[in-house]
Amino acid sequence: MKPAKPAKRTGRPGRPGYDLDSLLAVAVKVFNEKGYDGTSMDVLADRLGISKSSIYHHVSGKQELLELALGRALNALFAATTETGATEGRSIERLEYLVRRSVEILAAELPYVTLLLRVRGNSAVERRALARRREFDEFVGNLVIAAAEEGDVSPEVDPALVARLLFGTVNSLIEWYRPRVGISADDLADAVVAMTFDGLRRPRT
Repeated sequence: MKPAKPAKRTGRPGRPGYDLDSLLAVAVKVFNEKGYDGTSMDVLADRLGISKSSIYHHVSGKQELLELALGRALNALFAATTETGATEGRSIERLEYLVRRSVEILAAELPYVTLLLRVRGNSAVERRALARRREFDEFVGNLVIAAAEEGDVSPEVDPALVARLLFGTVNSLIEWYRPRVGISADDLADAVVAMTFDGLRRPRT
């Protein structure tokens, strides 16, 4: 798997009151509300209460904002694949760790992950993001294959199907999970791991 590349930032240092991170946070919120194609620079300027020229001080346009936002979500996911819990131990344990970390990342970066999961490949930026998502899916699929070879998952289960079911469950959280409302990220991760891995693990004899 190719190492994750950090999101490229081309904007100049921010003006007082608006830095790139705060501008990006607002842009992602609007993208999620109106859709990327339905969001113009005029809409962003109006939501921010600043001129378009002030936005262009930070970025070249909304495409760069999209690239930065998608990179933030993808970089967090790929960083998790390099952590000790995802690289050492039995494959089933590494897989469980990665599912748990993915839930935690989703909770911490919810607007950015939501945007990533809504990408459909309508632009070069989106197609690059989808290619990186496929790399992540391949990493997960390989863990499932290795877990089956180690006897912790039934060899009769299709690894690609397991990967899709696991992360389909994780990804579905964007539809209803809201931070600071009722359940913590840790409790959410515990519930997802218990529900999925109790059924996935092959009992040892």
